[in-house]
Amino acid sequence: MSVITPELIEQHQLTQSEYEKIVALLGREPTYTELGIFSVMWSEHCSYKSSRLHLKKLPTRSRLVLQGPGENAGIIDIGGGYAIAFKIESHNHPSFIEPFQGAATGVGGILRDIFTMGARPIAVMDSLRFGPLDDPEAGKRNARILTGVVEGIAHYGNCFGVPTVGGECVFESCYNGNPLVNVFALGVFKKDDIFYAHASGVGNPVIYVGAKTGRDGIHGASMASAEFTEESQQKRPNVQVGDPFMEKLLLEACLEAMQTGAIVGIQDMGAAGLTCSTCEMGSRGGTGIEIELDRVPQRAAHMTPYEIMLSESQERMLLVAAKGREEEVFRVFRKWGLDAVTIGEVTGDGLLRVRQHGEVVAEIPNRELADEAPLYDRPHTPPPPPAPAPEIPPAEPGAALLSLLASGDLCSKRWIWEQYDYMVRTNTVQGPGGDAAVVRIKETGTSIAMALDGSGRYCKLSPREGARLAVAECCRNLSTVGALPVAATNCLNFGNPEKPEIMGQLVEAIEGMGEACRFFETPITGGNVSLYNETLGEGVFPTPVLGIVGLMKTALPPSIDFKQPGRAVILLGGAGTAGAPRFGGTQYSKVMLKQMWGLPPLLDMDYEKRVQAAMREIVAAELAESAHDLSDGGLAVAAAEACFGPSATGAELDLDSDLRPEFLLFHEGPSRILLSTSAPDKVAEIAARHGVEAPRVGSTAPGRLVVRNRGQVLLDHAILELRDAWENALEHHLRG
Repeated sequence: MSVITPELIEQHQLTQSEYEKIVALLGREPTYTELGIFSVMWSEHCSYKSSRLHLKKLPTRSRLVLQGPGENAGIIDIGGGYAIAFKIESHNHPSFIEPFQGAATGVGGILRDIFTMGARPIAVMDSLRFGPLDDPEAGKRNARILTGVVEGIAHYGNCFGVPTVGGECVFESCYNGNPLVNVFALGVFKKDDIFYAHASGVGNPVIYVGAKTGRDGIHGASMASAEFTEESQQKRPNVQVGDPFMEKLLLEACLEAMQTGAIVGIQDMGAAGLTCSTCEMGSRGGTGIEIELDRVPQRAAHMTPYEIMLSESQERMLLVAAKGREEEVFRVFRKWGLDAVTIGEVTGDGLLRVRQHGEVVAEIPNRELADEAPLYDRPHTPPPPPAPAPEIPPAEPGAALLSLLASGDLCSKRWIWEQYDYMVRTNTVQGPGGDAAVVRIKETGTSIAMALDGSGRYCKLSPREGARLAVAECCRNLSTVGALPVAATNCLNFGNPEKPEIMGQLVEAIEGMGEACRFFETPITGGNVSLYNETLGEGVFPTPVLGIVGLMKTALPPSIDFKQPGRAVILLGGAGTAGAPRFGGTQYSKVMLKQMWGLPPLLDMDYEKRVQAAMREIVAAELAESAHDLSDGGLAVAAAEACFGPSATGAELDLDSDLRPEFLLFHEGPSRILLSTSAPDKVAEIAARHGVEAPRVGSTAPGRLVVRNRGQVLLDHAILELRDAWENALEHHLRG
């Protein structure tokens, strides 16, 4: 038995008090293998020991929710006997160390979360954060990471055969040493065909299926629960290597095996690999699991128990089958050319018992390992008071608009999404580039809309308000295409929770998200918490990312672009501010002033909800020829983006406001949607019925975008000039 030294405990990122708890739990010193098992299962990544207390504040139920947090993915009823499973996960740390494989295996992992529930994946989205490409010191590295991450997502999704239908990509200097790679996936199935990760039935065989176990990914979970240092590049062995073609076979084999009726429970081997899948299945089922490591398919010689249990090799699943029906399972996996081996059985003692060569190398209670990890109520301090607003110098609005359109956050991301196959499986109704992605469910005649949103800038200024705004914007994006928001998943990306100010950000963001999700009736069905996103002591902005799904009838939704001249342009929701707007978190303040101050835009949730209800009714009545929500960049950027369609139709807008031009054009007040219509009176009637403003602010026109305020021309640009700045900027940034 290895001697467990203080240095060894620290290397496993366990505290002395946690180690003492392990000794008390076992009644003895742990073996080296047991120490490794505890280190991954009690890591922040697997146990949520800093966030579990606060995650309980989130709403998780509704009449549509069939499965909330606690399983591999959340599930909601979409009608017609069908359901969808969806979830978002992070792969931040691996993507910094090895961008291609880190991002690729992030896609692989979230896909397994979906089909482990019995659902066939039909859509993927990504939410990406990188350091600026024009950073004088880190720009080249940031470009390399961006390129590798996008290639990794494209490779895995395209080879697996699932469309990547949308997402977002943001650049901030705080992500220089710690990019964020969050991946969302959604699948569909009959609601009577749901499978759970429970090990039940004493004596039932435990079956290992899929790829062989190697030495890649060892300590991936605990690596994802630590800050980065100058030695982080040495952690490349902690990053898994994915094979999307193997995963495609695994998907088909698992779904077919589920149809035999021989499968009792199923769990993917994700973070913490064989350790996580065994103890979590046993804990959820109230049972024990005993396995023999000699039976585990291995692709490396002389692997130790420690290595086998902690390996995060990809494309592997653990099944519990009904005793006596093993051959039905084996027959399916042989057909697909995959390993399927009985490695153990379900026991009644509640223990995870691991043997090698007949010798017990680990014996730990499942529940204490999986569900009773340490729980911390870490000290947290409120956010500091906002910085005062500086003097904002006047600027030429046209030059400002061109700069904003060419900025990293607002420019076209076509270079990214053209690398994705977003039409595979032929279900995509609206893909990348819209306010929300839409995929049809052929079996029900309905469609699912989905959007990802999150603003680190807003949350840095006020985590609570920023999180509320993220929920509102995500719901607004869905409503803009005509979908009713019904459920959400979240990915909470924060720095070191042991710092009270960071923990304060996390608590405030969770509470703000909970308030908004409760109000907009979008319960959180699951998600992910990614902490310790810091490098050399510098943390990322607090970045909660929301993925919200909505339901709608299958039809072509209104797209962003104006279609033809002579249509009325309506600003549903109105000007969006009754006085001087909160301006310090805007894209204008970032791009033009290089500053950030104050509070995020003020959100009136009741008004926002009424604007969204009016928009959905307008879409249902087929009155919106185009529609685009106002968010980053405000009115001017939204109007410009609406001009970038195939017809290059522009607009002439005539406003009536007391605001300074930069405030009027670029403030980011919520609850506003720009739409074009041939029936402005009917749109106004619907808006009035919902008690929201809907001023007619102009008309579509050929070839130019002209914006006047009280007769003064603020903007006058040829569409081609604006589009050139917007469409080619990302590639210019990448080329340096």
